[in-house]
Amino acid sequence: MNGAIAVRCPESSAGQQRTGQLARHVGGRTRSAAAEVDGALERLAQTDGQIRAFTSTRVDEARVEARAVDEAVAAGAPAGTLTGVPIAVKGRKGLLSAQATRLAQAGAIAIGTTSTPLTGGYQTWGHTSRGPTTNPWRADLSPGGSSAGSAAAVAAGIVALATGSDGAGSARIPAAWCAIYGYKPTTGLGASGDPTGLAVPAPLTRDPRDLRLWAQVVLDEFPSSPPARTATWSADLGFVTDLDPEATAIAREAAERLVHRTGLRWSRDPQVVLRDPQTAWTQLRAPQQRSDGQGPARWRGINDAALARLFDATDILLTPTTPRPAHGHDGPGEHMSVALTWAFNLSGHPAVSIPAGFTSAGAPVGLQAVAAHRADAALLTLAEACDLAPLVPALSDGGKN
Repeated sequence: MNGAIAVRCPESSAGQQRTGQLARHVGGRTRSAAAEVDGALERLAQTDGQIRAFTSTRVDEARVEARAVDEAVAAGAPAGTLTGVPIAVKGRKGLLSAQATRLAQAGAIAIGTTSTPLTGGYQTWGHTSRGPTTNPWRADLSPGGSSAGSAAAVAAGIVALATGSDGAGSARIPAAWCAIYGYKPTTGLGASGDPTGLAVPAPLTRDPRDLRLWAQVVLDEFPSSPPARTATWSADLGFVTDLDPEATAIAREAAERLVHRTGLRWSRDPQVVLRDPQTAWTQLRAPQQRSDGQGPARWRGINDAALARLFDATDILLTPTTPRPAHGHDGPGEHMSVALTWAFNLSGHPAVSIPAGFTSAGAPVGLQAVAAHRADAALLTLAEACDLAPLVPALSDGGKN
């Protein structure tokens, strides 16, 4: 399997979202919420022994909620945006999050909570009491994190939509490593409980059109923006040195195909030279670790100015989502999986990870697209040009493809 086959960019992004279509079927009584929830729970039971994406399930609660949806629809209640759609929710406290509440109000039904790192830290692992969460494409690899179980559940086809969060790449990294879509909105558009402002609510989906549905339901504001016209490529953002050549080439090929299919133009050599955000991110997350008297503001200001100049010259920045493919369950070693993502948590720019292809060893690779502040609509329109919704791993072969 190589990078040339994995990103299919259709001539038109016309069509309905899988979840939106399902909600209309449930609302029109051509499908039942009860049957959809039962199907998701059956898929969960069939894959849990191998993937271990869930830390808890809501079997009884979800079935009760599904029956209530069907009864309400039969009584003439109008369907919501996500009526009867089974979803997964990140983390044991995720059911109390603002995004989970809004998704439930729109009719979604949570079938369970998904795994995060064992320590609760900002790592690219997922753990359950039954063992580590595995990557549906290759069981020996991590699915990424910290939205590990949510990404694995979506990639395995258990649900089409799962909640996540993104504070350093925590949705985009698992999206890249599981061959699905992960979206970090512009900071401030949605409610976040992170006092540092780094982490924002984020969805993980198989169909990119479901990203927009999530945004319209969850975000406090989803501003319109003109379509993107120009794009710039950067493999390293000016500072990343630990790049895997094969993964970088796959992401670059995907960027070329995306630009060609969507009619974007490559900008003329705008410079993408950022400063490594590790010091600023770490100081903001853990102020006690500050090594200078100025804190993160100085470090952030340098990159903010560089990104302002960049987005004056181009509409979309394209990069690999991660410098390297997924690591094994023994961890990344010295490699920084967040190297290409966490700059945009500091700057607040919207970003999305798009499936780009697979390495020769069968590890998924992601293409990251970044846009100017509040240009989320243009960014999601770009993602919608590449539809990988039918792509689901064959789990019967041990998760290898």
